[in-house]
Amino acid sequence: MFSKFTSILQHAVEALAPSLPLQEDFVYHWKAITHYYIETSDDKAPVTDTNIPSHLEQMLDIVTQEEEERESGETGPCMEYLLHHKILETLYTLGKADCPPGMKQQVLTFYTKLLGRIRQPLLPHINVHRPVQKLIRLCGEVLAAPTENEEIQFLCIVCAKLKQDPYLVNFFLENKTKRPEPRSLGATEGARGDPASPDTGQAHGAQPLATPEEPQAAAASANPANSHTSNNNNSSNYNLVTSLLNLTRSPDGRIVVKACEGLMLLVSLPEPAAAKCLTENTELVELLTDRLSAFYKALPQSMDPLDIETVESVNWGLDVYNLKEDAAIFAGKRALISFLSWLDYCDQLIKEAQKSAAAVMARAVRERFFIPVMEPQLMQTSEVGILTSTALLNRIIRQVTSEALLQEMVYFLLGEDRDAETPTGVTRHPLRHRLIEHCDHLSDEISIMTLRLLEQLIQKPSQHILHSLLLRSLGERNYLENKPQEEPPENGLPHDAVDLEEDSLFGDDPSTDGRLSGSDWLSPSPSQSPDHGKADGKTEVHKIVNSFLCLVPDEAKSSYHVEGTGYDTYLRDAHRQFRDYCGVCQRWDWRGSPKPFEKCDLDRPFFEGHFLKMLFDRMGRILDQPYEVNLQVTSVLSKLCLLPHPHLHEYLLDPYINLAPGCRSLFSVIVRVVGDLMLRIQRIPDFTPKLLLVRKRLLGLEPEGINVDHMTLLEGVIVLEEFCKELAAIAFVKFHATATSSP
Repeated sequence: MFSKFTSILQHAVEALAPSLPLQEDFVYHWKAITHYYIETSDDKAPVTDTNIPSHLEQMLDIVTQEEEERESGETGPCMEYLLHHKILETLYTLGKADCPPGMKQQVLTFYTKLLGRIRQPLLPHINVHRPVQKLIRLCGEVLAAPTENEEIQFLCIVCAKLKQDPYLVNFFLENKTKRPEPRSLGATEGARGDPASPDTGQAHGAQPLATPEEPQAAAASANPANSHTSNNNNSSNYNLVTSLLNLTRSPDGRIVVKACEGLMLLVSLPEPAAAKCLTENTELVELLTDRLSAFYKALPQSMDPLDIETVESVNWGLDVYNLKEDAAIFAGKRALISFLSWLDYCDQLIKEAQKSAAAVMARAVRERFFIPVMEPQLMQTSEVGILTSTALLNRIIRQVTSEALLQEMVYFLLGEDRDAETPTGVTRHPLRHRLIEHCDHLSDEISIMTLRLLEQLIQKPSQHILHSLLLRSLGERNYLENKPQEEPPENGLPHDAVDLEEDSLFGDDPSTDGRLSGSDWLSPSPSQSPDHGKADGKTEVHKIVNSFLCLVPDEAKSSYHVEGTGYDTYLRDAHRQFRDYCGVCQRWDWRGSPKPFEKCDLDRPFFEGHFLKMLFDRMGRILDQPYEVNLQVTSVLSKLCLLPHPHLHEYLLDPYINLAPGCRSLFSVIVRVVGDLMLRIQRIPDFTPKLLLVRKRLLGLEPEGINVDHMTLLEGVIVLEEFCKELAAIAFVKFHATATSSP
């Protein structure tokens, strides 16, 4: 009570007395603090019962006011006094001793406000960055400490200052071997005193702020660190990272998020020395991967794939949850969100990180999480386990956006081989082989989920995915027989083959909306036929489009009996999707015509590759597979057909290529299916009415009634008809893109 009365009386006297010059006022408040330690006999009383917090706040107000009254960058006498009398060193010593109790909290707050309020660069000065380094080491020492909030605020303001001037990070890379510390450039003899000794207010010589050349000298001469995070034999500690890592283990979620934000700022600094120290001399990599593994292992062994797929999108910094509500929705939701949130943080951290640090962190995720934790789950034989782990992997693929982590994930899944596949070499990378085999699993659920995973994968912006799964098998074009092609037969227009050039979306309007940039890669397959590829491209495109539209015989078509199931929708979807693919693939140098015959190794036996072989095999069984499987198989194939690579286009979308003996293409596979269908139709009475009924049921236009014979076959025919329309639309859009982008 007496101390509070004294404080009130002091403020009253100050208010009545004439205002002192700022420097005198500043010195008065500092001496009042030092006199407390000389005069007090009760060092057990909490700091809040003293005048110290008020004096510290007054000192902050004075130096802030002083800076506002001066020209930008000019150091006033109060700031000079603070710097050259080592006030921050003294405060650090008092804070470390926490004398009186609570002083550490006051010191952290003072440092935070000083760095936050003062616009001029303080950290380059040795009498600022040296005590700041020491104070950093005190942060995160004790979990759930009463000063945690002040600690994280202080660390984050230091990180923010480094983000503003990344070169200053060199001050915070501290040598492990103790060396005498040289004074700053331009420092006077007065700066040589013991930094830990309390300042009494006696004047020292002037010492200007350090010049920009100082950071390297300071980094090379810093005191030995007290870090306990690494036993490596490298030369530097990074205690700022160490303290933040310690605070990520806090039981207070807000502290954890702030610590993660601080780390996000530090990894993005462009200084190579800091990036190297971050990945080699701290436990950041271990924290990321160990926590990722722990969250994954905490997931239930069995989860509904639909729950995994549809759980709301997560953001690592906005992980708000309710345990009771989450458990009521589905078991394991809280654990799943925790895992996905930390995955999102790892992904964003790697995305923001300096390039070399990002590569190290991403490789660590592969070596410490994907291989030891996820791979055994994906390679197991339990169907329930396969389904859950595949659904989780699909969600991970969907969520990863950083280039470095995506690359490591792709290498984990598909291997790094770039040579052409051979039938005997498909098992070279066991996980890749297993995933493709799972696309043709006895369990339809596993097949659908794995097909969906690979569909997700081929849409990621990684050239290696497409090379590994597809392009390395097609690079030599040895699916072709190098002989002149015969003139393709003229196909009559089917009832739904409209004049596509009249469509407003694909007309001759020169506006950019009707054009697809970067599509001059495309050209028709080579032909000696004079009419096969006219200059305007229209003969070629109409023949190819009609070849796909006429594949399914009229008696097996049902779409023209149902309104709204025409061809236009496929054209618009193909236009949009192809434009998106061109944007993704534009930097991969896929432009130009297919590789010339004379440069191809046509004598090498052709193998379509494990992935395409699986898809063609499944496509060949479209009349005997469940409807959901057929939808997924055709969805993957349509995505491949949309890719703007000349060899893929030729192999998948040109019905007139001259296939080498024993080779098959997508068109030839469908032709065989149609041949089988023609034979089966003859043996099914009332085939067309049944087909129409099934289509209406699939569209929800007819209620479910009695079972229809040959349901799987009828559903397969409907998928086949729609797929052929989709292929025709894709072929037209791609050829039209070529025509509109040609000079």
